[in-house]
Amino acid sequence: MKARILTATVVVMVLSGFAPARAADQQLLNLLMPDAKVVAGVNVDQAKTSPFGQYVLLQMQSQDQNMRELAAQTGFDPTRDVHELLVASSGEAGKETGMALARGNFNIAGVTGAAAQHGGFTETYGGATIVEDPKRTIGIAFLSSSVVVAGDLANVKAAIDRQTSPSILPATLLTQINEWSNSQDAWMISAVPPTTLAPRPNAPKVPGLGPGQDAFQSIQQAAAGVRFGSTVTLKAQGQTDGSQSAQQMSDALKLLASLAQMQSNGDPTAMALLQGLSISSQGNLVNVSISLPSDQFIKLVQPKKTTLEQRRTVRK
Repeated sequence: MKARILTATVVVMVLSGFAPARAADQQLLNLLMPDAKVVAGVNVDQAKTSPFGQYVLLQMQSQDQNMRELAAQTGFDPTRDVHELLVASSGEAGKETGMALARGNFNIAGVTGAAAQHGGFTETYGGATIVEDPKRTIGIAFLSSSVVVAGDLANVKAAIDRQTSPSILPATLLTQINEWSNSQDAWMISAVPPTTLAPRPNAPKVPGLGPGQDAFQSIQQAAAGVRFGSTVTLKAQGQTDGSQSAQQMSDALKLLASLAQMQSNGDPTAMALLQGLSISSQGNLVNVSISLPSDQFIKLVQPKKTTLEQRRTVRK
Protein backbone atom coordinates (compact mmCIF):
# COMPACT_ATOMS: atom_id res chain seq x y z
CA MET A 1 0.00 0.00 0.00
CA LYS A 2 1.33 3.44 -0.86
CA ALA A 3 2.53 5.42 2.14
CA ARG A 4 0.06 8.23 1.47
CA ILE A 5 -2.84 5.78 1.44
CA LEU A 6 -1.83 4.24 4.76
CA THR A 7 -1.28 7.69 6.23
CA ALA A 8 -4.67 8.78 4.93
CA THR A 9 -6.28 5.88 6.75
CA VAL A 10 -4.84 7.04 10.07
CA VAL A 11 -5.71 10.70 9.48
CA VAL A 12 -9.25 9.98 8.33
CA MET A 13 -9.85 7.68 11.27
CA VAL A 14 -8.91 10.56 13.55
CA LEU A 15 -11.22 13.00 11.81
CA SER A 16 -14.03 10.89 10.50
CA GLY A 17 -16.81 10.94 13.05
CA PHE A 18 -18.51 11.87 16.27
CA ALA A 19 -19.80 9.54 18.98
CA PRO A 20 -23.02 9.27 20.88
CA ALA A 21 -22.48 10.26 24.49
CA ARG A 22 -21.49 7.11 26.31
CA ALA A 23 -18.48 5.81 28.21
CA ALA A 24 -15.41 5.05 26.13
CA ASP A 25 -14.96 1.41 25.12
CA GLN A 26 -12.97 -0.27 27.90
CA GLN A 27 -11.34 -2.78 25.57
CA LEU A 28 -9.92 0.06 23.48
CA LEU A 29 -8.82 1.96 26.58
CA ASN A 30 -6.88 -1.10 27.74
CA LEU A 31 -4.79 -0.92 24.57
CA LEU A 32 -3.69 2.72 24.93
CA MET A 33 -0.12 3.55 25.89
CA PRO A 34 0.18 3.90 29.71
CA ASP A 35 1.92 7.28 29.35
CA ALA A 36 -0.87 8.78 27.23
CA LYS A 37 -1.27 12.50 27.83
CA VAL A 38 -3.67 13.40 25.01
CA VAL A 39 -6.76 11.23 24.40
CA ALA A 40 -9.78 11.76 22.16
CA GLY A 41 -12.87 9.67 21.57
CA VAL A 42 -15.34 9.71 18.67
CA ASN A 43 -17.87 7.45 16.96
CA VAL A 44 -18.79 7.64 13.28
CA ASP A 45 -22.28 6.18 13.81
CA GLN A 46 -23.63 9.37 15.38
CA ALA A 47 -22.41 11.43 12.43
CA LYS A 48 -24.80 9.51 10.20
CA THR A 49 -27.79 10.72 12.24
CA SER A 50 -26.58 14.30 12.77
CA PRO A 51 -27.06 16.98 10.07
CA PHE A 52 -23.68 18.52 10.82
CA GLY A 53 -22.01 15.11 11.02
CA GLN A 54 -23.50 14.16 7.66
CA TYR A 55 -22.09 17.36 6.21
CA VAL A 56 -18.60 16.58 7.55
CA LEU A 57 -18.67 13.02 6.16
CA LEU A 58 -19.91 14.26 2.79
CA GLN A 59 -17.06 16.75 2.59
CA MET A 60 -14.54 14.03 3.35
CA GLN A 61 -15.95 11.65 0.79
CA SER A 62 -16.09 14.26 -1.98
CA GLN A 63 -12.88 16.22 -1.36
CA ASP A 64 -10.30 13.81 0.08
CA GLN A 65 -8.58 12.13 -2.90
CA ASN A 66 -6.51 9.85 -0.66
CA MET A 67 -9.63 8.53 1.05
CA ARG A 68 -11.32 7.88 -2.30
CA GLU A 69 -8.23 6.03 -3.50
CA LEU A 70 -8.11 4.05 -0.26
CA ALA A 71 -11.74 2.97 -0.64
CA ALA A 72 -11.24 2.07 -4.31
CA GLN A 73 -8.18 -0.08 -3.67
CA THR A 74 -9.23 -1.82 -0.47
CA GLY A 75 -12.99 -1.53 -0.15
CA PHE A 76 -12.38 0.10 3.25
CA ASP A 77 -14.27 3.35 3.84
CA PRO A 78 -13.58 4.83 7.31
CA THR A 79 -16.73 6.95 7.20
CA ARG A 80 -18.79 3.79 6.69
CA ASP A 81 -16.85 1.00 8.41
CA VAL A 82 -15.59 2.68 11.60
CA HIS A 83 -18.09 2.81 14.48
CA GLU A 84 -16.06 3.84 17.52
CA LEU A 85 -12.66 5.44 17.80
CA LEU A 86 -10.01 6.34 20.38
CA VAL A 87 -6.96 8.39 19.54
CA ALA A 88 -4.01 8.91 21.89
CA SER A 89 -0.55 10.42 22.08
CA SER A 90 2.11 10.81 24.74
CA GLY A 91 2.00 14.54 23.99
CA GLU A 92 5.74 14.93 23.59
CA ALA A 93 6.60 18.07 21.64
CA GLY A 94 8.29 17.46 18.30
CA LYS A 95 7.36 13.78 18.13
CA GLU A 96 4.83 12.70 15.49
CA THR A 97 3.84 9.51 17.22
CA GLY A 98 0.52 8.24 18.42
CA MET A 99 -2.18 5.71 17.78
CA ALA A 100 -5.79 5.35 16.72
CA LEU A 101 -7.89 2.43 17.92
CA ALA A 102 -11.17 1.68 16.20
CA ARG A 103 -14.06 -0.70 16.49
CA GLY A 104 -15.97 -1.47 13.30
CA ASN A 105 -16.16 -3.79 10.30
CA PHE A 106 -12.83 -4.22 8.53
CA ASN A 107 -11.98 -5.80 5.21
CA ILE A 108 -8.67 -7.40 6.19
CA ALA A 109 -8.21 -9.22 2.88
CA GLY A 110 -8.84 -6.04 0.89
CA VAL A 111 -6.32 -3.96 2.81
CA THR A 112 -3.61 -6.63 2.84
CA GLY A 113 -4.16 -7.34 -0.86
CA ALA A 114 -3.78 -3.66 -1.75
CA ALA A 115 -0.62 -3.49 0.37
CA ALA A 116 0.99 -6.27 -1.65
CA GLN A 117 0.08 -4.55 -4.93
CA HIS A 118 1.50 -1.17 -3.99
CA GLY A 119 4.87 -1.91 -2.41
CA GLY A 120 3.72 -2.22 1.16
CA PHE A 121 4.47 -5.00 3.59
CA THR A 122 2.50 -7.27 5.86
CA GLU A 123 3.74 -9.17 8.87
CA THR A 124 2.24 -11.19 11.67
CA TYR A 125 3.03 -10.01 15.18
CA GLY A 126 1.46 -11.36 18.34
CA GLY A 127 -1.19 -13.13 16.31
CA ALA A 128 -2.25 -9.92 14.53
CA THR A 129 -1.74 -8.96 10.89
CA ILE A 130 0.09 -5.64 10.45
CA VAL A 131 -0.04 -3.73 7.16
CA GLU A 132 2.99 -1.42 6.89
CA ASP A 133 4.01 1.38 4.56
CA PRO A 134 7.09 0.82 2.33
CA LYS A 135 9.35 2.57 4.87
CA ARG A 136 7.95 0.42 7.67
CA THR A 137 7.27 3.39 9.92
CA ILE A 138 3.44 3.39 9.91
CA GLY A 139 1.23 0.39 10.45
CA ILE A 140 -2.36 -0.81 10.68
CA ALA A 141 -2.87 -3.92 12.78
CA PHE A 142 -6.03 -6.01 12.66
CA LEU A 143 -6.50 -7.48 16.11
CA SER A 144 -9.72 -9.01 14.78
CA SER A 145 -12.23 -8.23 12.06
CA SER A 146 -13.80 -5.66 14.38
CA VAL A 147 -10.83 -4.06 16.20
CA VAL A 148 -7.95 -2.26 14.51
CA VAL A 149 -5.05 -0.13 15.70
CA ALA A 150 -3.14 2.34 13.50
CA GLY A 151 -0.17 4.62 14.03
CA ASP A 152 3.61 4.54 14.18
CA LEU A 153 4.87 0.95 14.14
CA ALA A 154 6.34 0.97 17.66
CA ASN A 155 3.03 2.04 19.21
CA VAL A 156 1.07 -0.42 17.08
CA LYS A 157 3.18 -3.38 18.25
CA ALA A 158 3.01 -2.18 21.85
CA ALA A 159 -0.80 -2.10 21.62
CA ILE A 160 -0.81 -5.68 20.33
CA ASP A 161 1.29 -6.72 23.34
CA ARG A 162 -1.22 -5.05 25.68
CA GLN A 163 -3.93 -7.49 24.63
CA THR A 164 -2.55 -9.85 27.27
CA SER A 165 -1.22 -7.13 29.59
CA PRO A 166 -3.78 -4.28 29.62
CA SER A 167 -2.65 -0.69 30.05
CA ILE A 168 -3.31 1.14 33.31
CA LEU A 169 -3.88 4.84 32.69
CA PRO A 170 -3.42 7.45 35.45
CA ALA A 171 -6.47 7.66 37.70
CA THR A 172 -6.97 11.39 37.08
CA LEU A 173 -6.96 10.86 33.31
CA LEU A 174 -9.41 7.95 33.57
CA THR A 175 -11.74 10.12 35.67
CA GLN A 176 -11.71 12.80 32.98
CA ILE A 177 -12.24 10.25 30.20
CA ASN A 178 -15.29 8.85 31.99
CA GLU A 179 -16.68 12.34 32.64
CA TRP A 180 -16.28 13.67 29.11
CA SER A 181 -17.13 10.48 27.23
CA ASN A 182 -20.36 10.13 29.22
CA SER A 183 -21.47 13.72 28.59
CA GLN A 184 -20.18 14.52 25.09
CA ASP A 185 -20.57 13.01 21.63
CA ALA A 186 -16.97 13.74 20.68
CA TRP A 187 -14.30 14.70 23.18
CA MET A 188 -10.63 15.47 23.66
CA ILE A 189 -8.51 15.66 26.82
CA SER A 190 -5.00 17.07 27.09
CA ALA A 191 -3.09 16.49 30.33
CA VAL A 192 -0.30 18.76 29.06
CA PRO A 193 -0.43 22.48 28.17
CA PRO A 194 -2.07 22.83 24.73
CA THR A 195 0.60 25.36 23.75
CA THR A 196 3.20 22.57 23.86
CA LEU A 197 1.19 20.56 21.32
CA ALA A 198 0.67 23.36 18.82
CA PRO A 199 3.12 26.27 19.12
CA ARG A 200 1.41 29.63 18.72
CA PRO A 201 3.93 32.01 17.08
CA ASN A 202 1.11 34.41 16.20
CA ALA A 203 -0.86 34.16 19.45
CA PRO A 204 -3.27 37.09 19.88
CA LYS A 205 -2.05 39.93 22.04
CA VAL A 206 -4.93 40.93 24.29
CA PRO A 207 -5.11 44.36 25.96
CA GLY A 208 -4.57 44.14 29.71
CA LEU A 209 -2.33 41.06 29.66
CA GLY A 210 0.94 42.92 29.25
CA PRO A 211 3.34 43.18 26.30
CA GLY A 212 4.21 39.94 24.54
CA GLN A 213 2.00 37.72 26.72
CA ASP A 214 0.04 34.85 25.20
CA ALA A 215 -3.55 34.85 26.41
CA PHE A 216 -3.48 31.06 26.54
CA GLN A 217 -0.08 30.37 28.11
CA SER A 218 -1.45 29.88 31.62
CA ILE A 219 -3.52 26.82 30.62
CA GLN A 220 -1.92 23.70 32.10
CA GLN A 221 -4.53 21.15 31.00
CA ALA A 222 -7.57 21.28 28.74
CA ALA A 223 -10.60 19.33 27.60
CA ALA A 224 -13.25 19.87 24.96
CA GLY A 225 -16.36 18.15 23.70
CA VAL A 226 -19.16 18.36 21.15
CA ARG A 227 -22.81 17.35 21.35
CA PHE A 228 -24.66 16.86 18.06
CA GLY A 229 -28.30 17.12 17.14
CA SER A 230 -30.58 19.85 15.83
CA THR A 231 -28.37 22.13 17.93
CA VAL A 232 -24.59 21.75 17.99
CA THR A 233 -23.01 22.49 21.36
CA LEU A 234 -19.28 22.89 21.85
CA LYS A 235 -17.81 22.89 25.33
CA ALA A 236 -14.23 23.61 26.39
CA GLN A 237 -12.54 23.76 29.77
CA GLY A 238 -9.05 24.96 30.60
CA GLN A 239 -7.24 24.41 33.89
CA THR A 240 -4.94 27.34 34.63
CA ASP A 241 -2.17 27.83 37.20
CA GLY A 242 -4.49 29.64 39.62
CA SER A 243 -7.80 31.46 40.14
CA GLN A 244 -6.30 34.81 39.16
CA SER A 245 -5.10 33.40 35.84
CA ALA A 246 -8.52 31.83 35.25
CA GLN A 247 -10.28 35.14 35.83
CA GLN A 248 -7.77 36.93 33.61
CA MET A 249 -8.24 34.34 30.89
CA SER A 250 -12.03 34.61 31.13
CA ASP A 251 -11.89 38.41 30.86
CA ALA A 252 -9.54 38.16 27.87
CA LEU A 253 -11.88 35.79 26.03
CA LYS A 254 -14.87 38.03 26.75
CA LEU A 255 -12.92 40.98 25.35
CA LEU A 256 -12.08 39.02 22.21
CA ALA A 257 -15.76 38.10 21.84
CA SER A 258 -16.74 41.77 22.14
CA LEU A 259 -14.19 42.74 19.50
CA ALA A 260 -15.50 39.99 17.21
CA GLN A 261 -19.06 41.23 17.68
CA MET A 262 -18.06 44.77 16.69
CA GLN A 263 -16.35 43.45 13.55
CA SER A 264 -19.13 41.06 12.51
CA ASN A 265 -20.92 43.80 10.51
CA GLY A 266 -24.25 42.39 11.55
CA ASP A 267 -23.67 38.98 9.92
CA PRO A 268 -26.62 36.89 11.23
CA THR A 269 -24.62 33.65 11.59
CA ALA A 270 -21.80 35.38 13.45
CA MET A 271 -24.29 37.20 15.68
CA ALA A 272 -26.08 33.93 16.48
CA LEU A 273 -22.74 32.32 17.33
CA LEU A 274 -21.80 35.14 19.69
CA GLN A 275 -25.25 35.10 21.29
CA GLY A 276 -24.83 31.38 22.00
CA LEU A 277 -21.42 31.94 23.58
CA SER A 278 -20.92 31.53 27.33
CA ILE A 279 -17.62 32.28 29.14
CA SER A 280 -17.00 31.92 32.86
CA SER A 281 -14.35 31.04 35.44
CA GLN A 282 -14.62 28.92 38.58
CA GLY A 283 -11.56 28.60 40.77
CA ASN A 284 -8.67 27.78 38.46
CA LEU A 285 -10.99 26.60 35.65
CA VAL A 286 -12.10 28.53 32.58
CA ASN A 287 -15.32 27.28 30.95
CA VAL A 288 -16.48 28.13 27.44
CA SER A 289 -19.54 26.84 25.63
CA ILE A 290 -21.14 27.66 22.28
CA SER A 291 -24.56 26.53 21.04
CA LEU A 292 -25.77 27.00 17.50
CA PRO A 293 -28.46 25.35 15.34
CA SER A 294 -26.81 22.74 13.11
CA ASP A 295 -27.85 24.44 9.86
CA GLN A 296 -26.21 27.68 10.99
CA PHE A 297 -23.13 25.79 12.13
CA ILE A 298 -22.82 24.27 8.65
CA LYS A 299 -23.01 27.76 7.13
CA LEU A 300 -20.31 28.89 9.52
CA VAL A 301 -17.81 26.20 8.46
CA GLN A 302 -18.67 26.15 4.74
CA PRO A 303 -15.84 27.53 2.57
CA LYS A 304 -16.57 31.06 1.45
CA LYS A 305 -17.27 31.42 -2.25
CA THR A 306 -14.71 33.34 -4.27
CA THR A 307 -15.76 36.40 -6.24
CA LEU A 308 -15.65 34.35 -9.47
CA GLU A 309 -17.86 31.64 -7.98
CA GLN A 310 -20.32 34.26 -6.78
CA ARG A 311 -20.50 35.76 -10.28
CA ARG A 312 -21.15 32.33 -11.81
CA THR A 313 -23.94 31.72 -9.26
CA VAL A 314 -25.57 35.04 -10.15
CA ARG A 315 -25.40 34.28 -13.90
CA LYS A 316 -27.15 30.95 -13.37
